[in-house]
Amino acid sequence: MFKFFESLVDPYQSYTEADTPPTNLWPFLWNYLKPFRWVMTITFVFSTVVAFGEILLIWYVARIVDLLAQGTPEAIIPEYGLEFMLVALWVVVLRTMMAFVDVALLHNTLLPNLGTLIRWRSHRHVLRQSVGWFEDDFAGRIANRIMQTPPAAGEAMFQVLDAGSFFAVSVIGAVILLMSFDLWLALPLIFWIVGYLLLLRWVIHRAGPAAKASSDARSAITGRVVDSYTNIHSVKMFAHHDREINYAKDAIEGARQTFMKEMRIVVKMDVALTVLNASMIVSMGALAIWLWFGGFTTEGMVAAALTIALRLNNMTYWIMWAMTSLVQNLGIISEGMETIAQPVTLVDAPDAKALEMHEGKIALHDLTHHYGRDSGGLEAVSAVIHPGEKVGLVGRSGAGKSTLVKLLLRFYDAEGGRIEIDGQDIAKVTQDSLRLNVGMVQQDSSLLHRSVRDNILYGRPNATEEEMFAAARQAQAHDFILDLADPEGRTGYDAQVGERGVKLSGGQRQRITLARVILKNAPILVLDEATSALDSEVEAAIQDTLYKMMEGKTVIAIAHRLSTIAQMDRILVLDDGKIAEDGSHDALLAQGGLYAELWARQSGGFIATEAAE
Repeated sequence: MFKFFESLVDPYQSYTEADTPPTNLWPFLWNYLKPFRWVMTITFVFSTVVAFGEILLIWYVARIVDLLAQGTPEAIIPEYGLEFMLVALWVVVLRTMMAFVDVALLHNTLLPNLGTLIRWRSHRHVLRQSVGWFEDDFAGRIANRIMQTPPAAGEAMFQVLDAGSFFAVSVIGAVILLMSFDLWLALPLIFWIVGYLLLLRWVIHRAGPAAKASSDARSAITGRVVDSYTNIHSVKMFAHHDREINYAKDAIEGARQTFMKEMRIVVKMDVALTVLNASMIVSMGALAIWLWFGGFTTEGMVAAALTIALRLNNMTYWIMWAMTSLVQNLGIISEGMETIAQPVTLVDAPDAKALEMHEGKIALHDLTHHYGRDSGGLEAVSAVIHPGEKVGLVGRSGAGKSTLVKLLLRFYDAEGGRIEIDGQDIAKVTQDSLRLNVGMVQQDSSLLHRSVRDNILYGRPNATEEEMFAAARQAQAHDFILDLADPEGRTGYDAQVGERGVKLSGGQRQRITLARVILKNAPILVLDEATSALDSEVEAAIQDTLYKMMEGKTVIAIAHRLSTIAQMDRILVLDDGKIAEDGSHDALLAQGGLYAELWARQSGGFIATEAAE
């Protein structure tokens, strides 16, 4: 039975991805709610029926009281026994069934599937963002918003459908019922409704900002505590234990102060609501009794009026908290939208086709990119890298080397000019097909928090076990991988490497990265300080591996250690975003220009990167 309700909506159903999702709250929510609209409609109907059934029960209590007051057991049972049995059947069976469907739609269909759908689609949307987009934000904050927004959306819809609809029907039904007894009986309830709505408005206007302040204060505590834990080596090294304790205490006290302000609002709300409810109970009860004294109403009507007053008294606290929770959840959704609703700006062209590799020729035509600033990056760079040619990129930090590589992989769209591979503008081919044809070994050899096997096969998931082993052997990684073991007892290629490969040494991470790129076997190879994390002995062995990897490929290699690229076919020297020199190692030394100067100023084989140097 639960499976039936749980499978009414498939959270992974196909949909049309939008590059620019709605940026306003309700259109944003409504877009995600499309698959659930019919569920929400049916849920609202059942919630309404259940709530109206509660009012009918109160009306029937009044009828029973009147029947008991006017007759005797000997007369009532024969005449009304069947009616009592039918009502009992309705209460026990039909009412229970309707309540079950209402609750099942909310808890088994809406809540788990809506949260899953939002989280799934949000993750898909965020993964489509460019590398530059991720570089402008914190991964932790992005992930936190993707995790917090879905349950907040589910809770918000739950409050609207459950608390909101139930309370609205109950109040409207109560007014109609009292008016059917006597118009005067509805008057205290109407005054109470006005007062309650004013109080609710007051609470919502103050609860939202107060809750946000408390949330910000808690985030401040988390930030300071995590900062201390992350830099625990520095804390211990400088003996600043007490300083960190006081640093955290300031944030903890700030959170206490903001939370106390939030609780003051809660106490004021509670007292005001108690006074408001007490006034309703007394006024409605007194009016009902006065009408009974005057012969204008019956004992059953008095009982019904008091029952309504007591029921609303109990319900109002739940509704007040529910509405406050609704406001808080909408605030969480609004914050999440700052990430989830951002447009995807780097997209495939409408008529983009897959890149067709023929030779591996790379042509740069007036390539310009300054990251939206007035300086930095590249300025009108033009060059041709011929098929199978090995080209080194040299230059001081900030000269534009990394920018060129990022543009080649289309992590950014160039602000001016273009890059062509085998005559095809990379801005007009699909991003996936472009990157599948480029293998890259980066200086930052971070790995996925998965097994060694998963990390190497990331280069080519459909590779065989033997192909994976061969790639690892070629990267001088197979032997040390066999000796790996993680705390859970997994060994060898099944061992987990930890977050960003933290359980491995820098050299081990780099060799697994090399194995991954070897397995990918792309026709274009980019090396960004590929041996920077290796010791001299391993580097010497890896150099042979790299030269074998380069065979038959078009290669771009970045290195500060000039000796590693001295054997390249050509060397491009970048300076201030432009190509200052272009030639072989020997030719550039003979020119006596910037490259020769950098070569002469090397210390231990590295380019001097400080401005003073």
